[in-house]
Amino acid sequence: MWESICLTLVATAGNNIGKVLQKKGTVILPPLSFKLKVIRAYASNRDWAVGFLMDIFGALLMLIALSQAPVSVIQPVSGCGLAILSVFSHFYLKEVMNAVDWMGISLAGIGAIGVGAGGEEQVASAISIFHLPWLAFIVAVLFVLLNGWLRIFRRHRREQEMMEYEVVEEIIFGLESGILFGMASVVSKMGFLFMEQGFSKMLVPICIGISISCSGTGFFYQTRGLKHGRAIVVSTCAAVASIVSGVLAGMLALGEKLPSAPAARLSLLLGWLLIIVGVVLLVSSARLVRLLPRRLRQLVPSGVGRNSGLRRSGSVHAKDTTPSAVIHAATLHHLISSPSKEKA
Repeated sequence: MWESICLTLVATAGNNIGKVLQKKGTVILPPLSFKLKVIRAYASNRDWAVGFLMDIFGALLMLIALSQAPVSVIQPVSGCGLAILSVFSHFYLKEVMNAVDWMGISLAGIGAIGVGAGGEEQVASAISIFHLPWLAFIVAVLFVLLNGWLRIFRRHRREQEMMEYEVVEEIIFGLESGILFGMASVVSKMGFLFMEQGFSKMLVPICIGISISCSGTGFFYQTRGLKHGRAIVVSTCAAVASIVSGVLAGMLALGEKLPSAPAARLSLLLGWLLIIVGVVLLVSSARLVRLLPRRLRQLVPSGVGRNSGLRRSGSVHAKDTTPSAVIHAATLHHLISSPSKEKA
């Protein structure tokens, strides 16, 4: 179990740090195209090339971890990627961290330890190939409900002549992207379980292909939310929805169960909770610091260099299709905002 958790931490670190390095490299690169000159420019850019290799390596490690451990363990631990990214940005990119950031990192780390201590090896329960269409049907129903709520709210907004984005829209797009990220991990795990049960080995690449599609569609919805909404709300909802949907789908569709021992069960549940709280603190640290009393605020570094643009972040145009965990677009945007301003 600990081996799978360590693989997950390395994988999510590779995914998140890799994307930061790719973004950092594209600041001085032309838009990506299939022209030989452009491809050579990307390949010769050290930051982009290293980030790309780290991202691919992380995705492969995530698949290995999913083949060895339950989704209900792997998916929450993958939420620690933002904590690892924050530490990387502090020491490598010299970004300012405040007390809330460090608290979030600590909680996420303790949560990962709790998940590892409480998680236990499980005998793969028999699952039917019909679980895949049933899972797709449930996700489709959720999206119909969420989009129906969105259409009703937009109609109300037009009637009230409201022009600004509202929190309901930010929440919906965050939830939709997070659900898809969670389903990406579940479908990948399904492929490995089908192979263990003697189904055709072709189901593994099919499930991985579906997982990649889920991740890509999740990035599309996340980008729609980030285009006009607040990165704090969209990223938080996406992160929490990814963890919750992955855990629930793992238990309902894959037959994963909570540990039988009360102490192990409590450790696992507390680990899930601490990881979610840690991710929420990391995403919303700048706003939380502003809510502190003035005397306390003066004692806490504000972290303006990393969080100054949380109110309105731009769109993330690069569409990644690796079956990895949530990509924290807010963090990616702010980590590259300073170099782009210097260039301008």
